[in-house]
Amino acid sequence: MNELLPLNHDLLQKLATADLVRPDQILGAHPTVQDGVEGVRFAVWAPNAQHVSVVGDFNYWNGFEHPLERLDFGFWGAFVPQARAGHAYKYNVTGQDGRTVQKADPYMQRSELRPATASIIWESSHPWNDQDWMEKRDQGPGKPISIYEVHLGSWARTADNWYMNYRDLAHRLADYVDWLGYTHVELMGVMEHPYDGSWGYQVTGYYAPTSRFGTPDDFKYFVDHLHSRGIGVLLDWVPGHFPTDEHGLAHFDGGPLYEYADPRKGFHLDWNTYIFDYGRNEVVMFLIGSALKWLEEYHIDGLRVDAVASMLYLDFSRTDWVPNVFGGHENLEAIAFLKRLNDVVAHRVPGAIMIAEESTNFAGVTTPAPFGLGFHYKWAMGWMNDSLAYIEKDPLYRKYDHHKLTFFNVYRTTEKFMLAISHDEAVHGKKSLLRKMPGDQYAQMAGLRTFYTYMWTTPGKKLLFMGQEFAQGTEWNENAELPWYLTDFSDHRGVMLLVRDLNALYKSQPALHCGDHLPEGQMWVNADDADASTYSYIRRDPGTNDWVLVVLNMTPVYREGYVVGVPEGGRYQVLLNTDDGEYGGFGTQQSDLTAREEGVHGQTHRLCLNLAPNSALILKPLPIPVGDRRAEMDLGVTGAAAGEGAAEA
Repeated sequence: MNELLPLNHDLLQKLATADLVRPDQILGAHPTVQDGVEGVRFAVWAPNAQHVSVVGDFNYWNGFEHPLERLDFGFWGAFVPQARAGHAYKYNVTGQDGRTVQKADPYMQRSELRPATASIIWESSHPWNDQDWMEKRDQGPGKPISIYEVHLGSWARTADNWYMNYRDLAHRLADYVDWLGYTHVELMGVMEHPYDGSWGYQVTGYYAPTSRFGTPDDFKYFVDHLHSRGIGVLLDWVPGHFPTDEHGLAHFDGGPLYEYADPRKGFHLDWNTYIFDYGRNEVVMFLIGSALKWLEEYHIDGLRVDAVASMLYLDFSRTDWVPNVFGGHENLEAIAFLKRLNDVVAHRVPGAIMIAEESTNFAGVTTPAPFGLGFHYKWAMGWMNDSLAYIEKDPLYRKYDHHKLTFFNVYRTTEKFMLAISHDEAVHGKKSLLRKMPGDQYAQMAGLRTFYTYMWTTPGKKLLFMGQEFAQGTEWNENAELPWYLTDFSDHRGVMLLVRDLNALYKSQPALHCGDHLPEGQMWVNADDADASTYSYIRRDPGTNDWVLVVLNMTPVYREGYVVGVPEGGRYQVLLNTDDGEYGGFGTQQSDLTAREEGVHGQTHRLCLNLAPNSALILKPLPIPVGDRRAEMDLGVTGAAAGEGAAEA
C-alpha cells in the first residue's frame, strides 16, 4: 500500500483567518517537502462531505489508497509522498447525499485538455523579465487605453486548424497589436472551461489557464512577451456564475456549497448555470483569491468582470425571486463582495485596473468604496446600443434618431466609461459591424470608417473585437481562424490602416484622451443638424487646453462648403480624413482651411469644409510660427495681439 504521512496542521491554521485573500497558497495541490520527505500536499474544502480521498497517477486512481483527513472548518487534507508535479489527480468526494463523485480541484493550477477533466499537479519555473513594465505601467483615467479583444482559439490557428501554443501566439499577436497601435489586449476564454462553445464564460478552473494553448508557464511567457513589447494584458473574469458540469464546483460536497441553496437565488435559468453564494466567506475567499492569482502571479494588468448586472440584482432575468432584508431587489451580498474585491485589488495590486460589464444605471460603479463599487471603468452599454441602433438605420431616416449619438454626452461623466464594441456585437445573427452598415459594399466601408472615427473621438476608453479592425464581413466563428485573406483587398486593408492611424492619433493627441471623464473634455459645436445628419464637436485636454475638431457626415451625400464654427481663427490642418484614398475613399480635398472671423454655432470663427459622403474629419489649428509676419498678416493679427499670439505659439 502507498504510504500516507500525517498532514502538517500548522499549514492549515491560516484558513481560519478571516482576511486571508490567497487561499490557493494553502488549498489545492502543492509540491513540498515535509519532515525531509518530498511529496505533494493536498487540501480541499468540503464541509458536508462524508469522505474525501485523492486519486491520481500516483495511486492508479484507487480511491482507497489516500484518504484525506478531516480537519477543522470543513477542510480536508493529506500529504502524499508518491505524488509529483505532472501527475493528474481528482478528489473522490462522498457527499452528504451518499454519492461518490470524482471532482476536479477547485484550486487546480493546470487541467487536462478537454474533454478530459482531471487536474494536474503543477510547479512553475518561469523567470519573469517584465519588472520595468510592472513598475511603470500607468492605466489611469488620463491615459490612453485602446483594447484589442481577442479569442485566442480563433484569432489564428495552425495549418491543420488546431490551436496555437501561447508562446507562438505571443510573438505573432504582439507584432500585430504593436503595429496597430493598441495599448492592451483583452483575452476571452483563458480560464479553464470544458465547453468550447461557451467561449470561456462557463469556468471550471478559476486558477488555471486553459490547457488548449499550453502550460501555465507557456501562458506566463505570453504575458511576459507582450509586456516586453509595451502591451498590457487584460482578462475576462467570470465571478457571476459557473457551469453545472459534475466534475466542477456544482454540488461539490453532495449539495449546494459554492452556490446559493435556494434556486431562486442560486440558478440562472437563461444560462443553465449556478450563482455563487456571496454570503459565504469561503466562497468570497475563493473568488478574490482567483482574481489575485491572475494579477499577482500571472502579472495580468486588469480584469474585465463579466455580467456584473446579473450579480447586482436578485430579479435579474427572473420573475420568481427573493427580496433582500430591506425588501429590495439588490443582492446586498454580491454588492459587498464587489466592493471588497476592488478594495483588496487596489491595496495589493495598485497598478491593475478593474472593469465592469454592467448594463444598468446602478449608481457608483466607478466610485471608490465604500460609497461605490470601486471599479476603475464601466463598459458604456447604453452608448453601444444607441450607436449601433443609429448606424444600422437607412441614412434617409437617421435624422429621426439624430440624438442617439448625442445622448451619451448627457451622462458620460456620471461614471468612467469604456466604449466597447465586443464579440457580443458580431455573433448570433447580429451581423458583423461592416454588415450592420446600410448600402452597397463601398457605402458600408465608408460608413464603418466614419463610425470608428466617431468611436475613437468620443470620450471614453476604447475596445474593439478582433476582425472588426479589417472589416470582417461574416460573423465571428469560434471554430475557425479569422479570414486574414481579406487584408489583401485594398478596401479591407484601408479600414485596418484607419484603425492604426486612429490609435496613433488617440495616443499622440492629449485632447483625445486626457479629458475622457471630465465635462470640459468634449464640447458640441453643432449637435442639432438632424436634417443633414452631421455632427461637429471639440475634444479638449483640460490641463493644457489643447483641442481638436471632429466633423461627421453620416449620410451618403456630398456637402460642399459645409459651415462649422470654431473658437479660433487661422489656418487648420487635417489630422485625419476617412475619405483619404489610402483608406479606400475618393480623396476629397479641402479648398480652404482658414477660419474666418464670422461667428456661427456660438463660436467666434467659421470653417467651410467639403464633406465627402459617409465621412469624418479630425482637424487642429496650426500654431503661428514665431516671427512669421506674413502669417500674422494673413490671419489679420496685428500689433500687440500678434506678439501675444506668437509668444503663445
